[in-house]
Amino acid sequence: MDEFRGENKIVLRGQLAGQPALSHKNHGVDYYVVPLRVPRLSGVDDVVNLLTSSPDPDLWTQGQWVDVEGEVRSYNNRSGAGSKLVITVLVRSARPGEAEEGENRLLLAGALCRKPAVRRTPLGREICDLLLAVNRPYGRADYLPCIAWGSLAAHCGGLDVGDKLRLEGRLQSRQYHKLIDGEQVERTAFEISVMNLLDSAEQASAREPGAE
Repeated sequence: MDEFRGENKIVLRGQLAGQPALSHKNHGVDYYVVPLRVPRLSGVDDVVNLLTSSPDPDLWTQGQWVDVEGEVRSYNNRSGAGSKLVITVLVRSARPGEAEEGENRLLLAGALCRKPAVRRTPLGREICDLLLAVNRPYGRADYLPCIAWGSLAAHCGGLDVGDKLRLEGRLQSRQYHKLIDGEQVERTAFEISVMNLLDSAEQASAREPGAE
């Protein structure tokens, strides 16, 4: 059995930042999207979009703290509006949050489908951008942008297309501005911040402390 076959598990705890809104219908099932605000230790909040087919009004109420387990999903937005790559969290289970503090843990296994790109911040810190293809059980794949910092960035920069990775990280959001028709428009991007590489002594030692 291939230990690097698709693996995709996320655990979140946060506060619902809106009410469920109908997203789409698939195989006769209605899916709803609802934003979840997840605090970081740094004091910054990530806002991620949850996708659920069971928006129980007793749970999915704005301001409610919830514990969520699910999978990160991606799809290409061909409407021309917003980001081209849309990232959501498909909810597998949810319950009221037991503590009003954030949690954001993600486990992924997949293969690199783009050559890693290493760059530096204006302050000289090394960053590596990755695109990980995570197979689903039924033949499709999710394409998830990942970012590694410092010593992890240096390690990932030596990898190539097709190399397989298993990693721990967190799903984070960030705002940026894009010039459209002469106007600055604010957009939100989602990416996985890589905290740890797993499954080999070399990878296990490549850990980036304080990446949050």
